[in-house]
Amino acid sequence: MAIAHEFAGTEPAAHVPHTYRGDHLLVAGMVEPGSRVLDVGCGDGDLLRLLEARGVDGRGIELSREGVNRCVAKGLAVIQGDADTDLADYPDDAFDYVILSQTLQATRQPRVVLEHMLRIGRHGIVSFPNFGHWRMRLQLLLKGQMPRTEGLPATWYDTANIHFCTIKDFVQLCDEVDARMDRAVALNTWGTPLRFNAPWWFWNLFGEQGVFLLSRAGKAR
Repeated sequence: MAIAHEFAGTEPAAHVPHTYRGDHLLVAGMVEPGSRVLDVGCGDGDLLRLLEARGVDGRGIELSREGVNRCVAKGLAVIQGDADTDLADYPDDAFDYVILSQTLQATRQPRVVLEHMLRIGRHGIVSFPNFGHWRMRLQLLLKGQMPRTEGLPATWYDTANIHFCTIKDFVQLCDEVDARMDRAVALNTWGTPLRFNAPWWFWNLFGEQGVFLLSRAGKAR
């Protein structure tokens, strides 16, 4: 399956500081200003703050109490919650966008979480580290150990990430849950989009991160 890269028109406003992560800037550019957004696993709230700078009505849920406290201290509307259990309590179409930024691989039931986010949001945005990247493969081949990178520095026994996947794996999951890929972008090691249309194996080999804008198949945009 070929995954088309679309990036034109997704850059955030020029006044946004350049200290934001590349994937956060890309995700923010996929969200229409004025939208209702739920950021699942929002961490310290950096992405939510960026979205609010674009005029988005943002809400967040975060598992760690420390993360919630930091978000609240920034004036963000964030509650403590678990993506694996609490998304089931939200009604259908409660938000325009539901975002899982570097969160899906830390959930216990990724498929169920993805199904819920597409139920409660008109659109879903998912970003995740690609475990099929060539650096990962090389470490496994040469060292025979679970890879560690700048973006994934924790050891296998001390990481919050429990369901690593590749870009190919995620594309197959989207097919299984009947999710439409409205936009797909692969980012390189420096957070820059790979500006090529390519088959899945190219993205799977050279993309360090995947960022997908999704909606339910057959649903009007």
